[in-house]
Amino acid sequence: MIAELGHFALALALILAFAQTALPLLGAEKRDARLMSSAAPLAIGQFIAIAASFACLMWAYAINDTTVLNVVQNSHSAKPMLYKITGTWGNHEGSLILWVMILALCGLAVSAFGRGLPSTLKARVLGVLGLIGVGFIAFILKTSNPFERVWPPPPDGQGLNPVLQDIGLAMHPPLLYLGYVGYAVTFAFAIAALIEGRVDAAWGRWVRPWSLAAWSFLTGGIALGSWWAYYELGWGGYWFWDPVENASLLPWLIGTALLHSAIVVEKREALKTWTVLLAIIAFGMSLLGTFLVRSGVLNSVHSFANDPERGLFILALLMFYMGGAFLLFAWRAQAMAPTGIFAPVSREGAIVLNNLLVCSISAVVFVGTLWPMFADALFGAKVSVGPPFFNLATFPLVVPLLLAMAAGPLMPWKRAQLWPVVQRLWAAALIGFGAFFLALLLTGEHVMPAVGFGFAAWVIGAAITDIADRTALFRTRLGNSWARARNLPRAAWGAAIAHAGIGIVAAGMAGMGLAQEKLVAMAPGDTTEMAGYTWRLDGVRDTPGPNFTARRATITVLRDGEVLHVMQPSRRWFPIARQNTTEVAIRTNLLYDLYAVIGEEDSATGKAVIRIHYNLLAPWLWIGAFIMAIGGALSLSDRRVRVSAPNRKAALPQGAATT
Repeated sequence: MIAELGHFALALALILAFAQTALPLLGAEKRDARLMSSAAPLAIGQFIAIAASFACLMWAYAINDTTVLNVVQNSHSAKPMLYKITGTWGNHEGSLILWVMILALCGLAVSAFGRGLPSTLKARVLGVLGLIGVGFIAFILKTSNPFERVWPPPPDGQGLNPVLQDIGLAMHPPLLYLGYVGYAVTFAFAIAALIEGRVDAAWGRWVRPWSLAAWSFLTGGIALGSWWAYYELGWGGYWFWDPVENASLLPWLIGTALLHSAIVVEKREALKTWTVLLAIIAFGMSLLGTFLVRSGVLNSVHSFANDPERGLFILALLMFYMGGAFLLFAWRAQAMAPTGIFAPVSREGAIVLNNLLVCSISAVVFVGTLWPMFADALFGAKVSVGPPFFNLATFPLVVPLLLAMAAGPLMPWKRAQLWPVVQRLWAAALIGFGAFFLALLLTGEHVMPAVGFGFAAWVIGAAITDIADRTALFRTRLGNSWARARNLPRAAWGAAIAHAGIGIVAAGMAGMGLAQEKLVAMAPGDTTEMAGYTWRLDGVRDTPGPNFTARRATITVLRDGEVLHVMQPSRRWFPIARQNTTEVAIRTNLLYDLYAVIGEEDSATGKAVIRIHYNLLAPWLWIGAFIMAIGGALSLSDRRVRVSAPNRKAALPQGAATT
């Protein structure tokens, strides 16, 4: 009965989403206040219906209802309750309901926090969100029904994929979807603006918090997924240019450009067309990621499904939403004439340069990710595009990006002079060169990691310079600087913190360029030397788990004969799924990680294959990423970012000149 209620609630949500699409858009076109006012109640109703459907599915997982096929395929009675609950979205069907529930939540938020929006714009935004909901709810009901019954019910389920039974990956999809779906809101604002033929400072103020929230959640989601792969899969690295990793990176890159462009629209009413285009592309990249994960066209450890019918349906949705948006853009973009004029050397100019570089990096990642698929389909050629291509192709673009990123916040709007900005960055440049030469001295011939340390120090130093410049540090009394710092907008603090987080991530990448790795077969009592440490295998034994058995090694790490750490990597065997997983042992002091993985054992010699790593500054990768997300959240907490949008000026008569 619960499953049928969940299915009914999902069908009801489809009806409400259709009504949310048709009535507000029709009302906005006819200027009918009653039809436009229906948008908010319909958005609330749609959210309640989808939340009820999701709750029914979660209940089926919690009680291990084996009459539901989705539960049978992805759960088991012996699974810990935490993973029964999180397993609700650890599969294709459940994750899609989570996706549309977050979409409905965004519509609810626009209804609740968009009281200051003009009624026509609000109605159109909610109408577009309803249209997106129609497509994806129909997709679930047509191809991915999570409430399908199975009869007779099996005695138990097949269990969740063991690699997904981890708290890090359990939280990864919700964060990632909050980012993906957040760009649906900016997309809806862009379509609404195109329909009206109008983008102004007020529109930029309304779009900015949504782009900032989506960017922050997506940053946290990508970082959490990277961290999970690092400690769960046992690869020893943090980013492998996996196609699905790239699918999440693409909307993050475009979203970064969108966030900065929206600031220019708000402050200067410039870059209007560019900002609308970025809002469309950012959501398009989110849909592309959904297609790549669920169609099976690309192989990845992250993939949910391999179903041509589902892939074609998502491809049709992608073409419908993006094709319609680009046609509307081509028709209406000329109506959005910019009114803000600026010199090339200005803060706006720096943002344009940064956006061009970010979009160029996105183009490289896009082509490298999809080219093997196109080469196979068009020419029958098997092409492999891996890390060497991406590293070599993106590096020449990242270098000027990091250089320009430091200068932009120090430039005034509209017109600037380059030399005063360079003078204010002398300390950051000195720190960067100092870090480069110090790293080169300590690492010998490792030039590229030293370059990375130099740029990391430059970016962090520039972020500090930005705050020091705003607070007049060293130019006035310390008390005055402290007072300025306390009165500094949280958005300014958030931007500086996010930029510093990028520098910390860059330092972590440079440190990983100096990582050491060793693969060795060891019997109990054997030792090996690496990175100045002695690694001793004390033994390997079997240990039971709640729904697995583990083969666990005990490795003692010594320095100068003194025991520093005892590490216990293991291999887990899940009998229900008939699958092995790797459990890495990590010891960190936040400056480096000692990392150990146990492989197969040779029954004849009694030796086990042990892989050990010394990963310099590895923790900085995720510390820096979460600092970036915190910077975004701090900016979002600034009331001036979230509310008090400037009043919209009266629309100019058609054909009137703009200045």
